[in-house]
Amino acid sequence: MTSPLPPAYQVDFRHPPGEPGLVPAGSVQWRVFKNSIALGIGGVAAVLFEFADARIRSGVWDHSIYKTDPIGRSQRTGMAAMVGVFGPQSTARQVIGGVNRMHRKVAGETPTGEAYRALDPELLDWVSATAGYGFLEAYHRFIHPLSAAQRASYYADGEAVARLYGVEHPLTSDADFFAMLERLFPRFEPHAINREFLDIIMSGQAAPSIPKFLHRAMARASVSLLPPKLRERMELGAEFDLSRRERLALRLAGRLADRVSSPAMPAYAAAERLGLPGRFAWYRPERQKAILAARSAGTPQQDTIGTVS
Repeated sequence: MTSPLPPAYQVDFRHPPGEPGLVPAGSVQWRVFKNSIALGIGGVAAVLFEFADARIRSGVWDHSIYKTDPIGRSQRTGMAAMVGVFGPQSTARQVIGGVNRMHRKVAGETPTGEAYRALDPELLDWVSATAGYGFLEAYHRFIHPLSAAQRASYYADGEAVARLYGVEHPLTSDADFFAMLERLFPRFEPHAINREFLDIIMSGQAAPSIPKFLHRAMARASVSLLPPKLRERMELGAEFDLSRRERLALRLAGRLADRVSSPAMPAYAAAERLGLPGRFAWYRPERQKAILAARSAGTPQQDTIGTVS
């Protein structure tokens, strides 16, 4: 079952009309973040990357409601990500500022006595990197392959949001991510919390209407995004291998999510706020470019059903 979002996370993506976001329409970020399957797989992978480090794992487990309300906490994290990409700038800055204020209060010690604080630059950089890479790689592997140029564009367009969170070294490439992983790798370790987290995901609590088979597949797909040596270090063994049937089911669901839109979706509402067709994010990139070019030239464009990514 889902938890109601608190007022601070109840975002109106349609207002104020015309206000730009932090991430431009037609960007690869819009393409990736409109897809719920990519966000689900990538989000879980990001948490696994983060929980490998005892400082982040302790910070989340000891200073949030994750243990008692993992679904609600995940929903709020997801909404913060959505507002960064699709929300008007003023609202995005307000929500991100609120998250930063909460993080200022997060500090403590790991079970081994190592001090940590959520605003440690190294931890901020890693948390941002895991989310950025996780969402992108999930889309690339399970929805639609992206070129090197598209991946670079994705990272560049995410910089403004990362900076607002206090990130000092936003990702500019996959190489940045793997270099950061290599620096932190000696710290990574297995822990029972990792499996507890995956059990929560596979239980289907977040969306009971979706078959548990798909929840289990998404959890295993998330594990598949971990580099083999990290997966081995975290002791996530063969029981988390993704089967061919699960992979095909996820690709089918992901392709469907790339085509099906709804006025309730942030991407749809954000497009309308900007004076674009609501289905803009679901159009093919060339169609998006034509619409944006025509708007810049002052030529009116009409919504066109059936032109999807």
